[in-house]
Amino acid sequence: MKSLHVEGSGWLHRLSPRIKLVALAAFSVALFLTRDLVLLSAAVIVAAVFLQQTRLPLKDIAFRLRPVMLTILLVAAFSYAFVSANDATIALLRLTSLAFLATAVTITVSISQFMDEITLAAKPLEKLGLARAADIGLAVGLVVRFVPEIVNRYHAVKDAHRARGVPAKPGTIIVPVIIMTLKDADAIADAIDARGFRGQS
Repeated sequence: MKSLHVEGSGWLHRLSPRIKLVALAAFSVALFLTRDLVLLSAAVIVAAVFLQQTRLPLKDIAFRLRPVMLTILLVAAFSYAFVSANDATIALLRLTSLAFLATAVTITVSISQFMDEITLAAKPLEKLGLARAADIGLAVGLVVRFVPEIVNRYHAVKDAHRARGVPAKPGTIIVPVIIMTLKDADAIADAIDARGFRGQS
């Protein structure tokens, strides 16, 4: 399966994954503590600068941002239609800046690094006997890993329909994607069991 992570040697890649994830969390909270359009506009610019520091070509960044930005623009369109222009602009700026910075983090943090940090953060839950930290890290890591793969499959099935001259309707695309995803999920579950990850104490 593919990941959004890209190997690199820039300073953003070398920065500690923990610092990047904590900064993303703090940035996300800060975005929703202000309604100042100037501050939110500045947040978009700052996030865009960090995204540029991944040193990926613009077309690659655009490819990674396209699904989430289309969703954000759709939400913004509904917001402008049903709420005030000020509130809609606030939502648009918040989501855009968050998408930019989150994309920068996913490009520069590998799945294994992400899982390690989630596992460490979940240690208190393990000490309380509420859950196994390793299981939480594995589950979150698999979800993050599956997301780009599902998006890629959706586009692959859609392109295959168009190539055969079949109308690319959501119903005829989603079903094959779900079936392929479930098959992969079974294979991954078998691999996890074979390595004894879920049986470790």
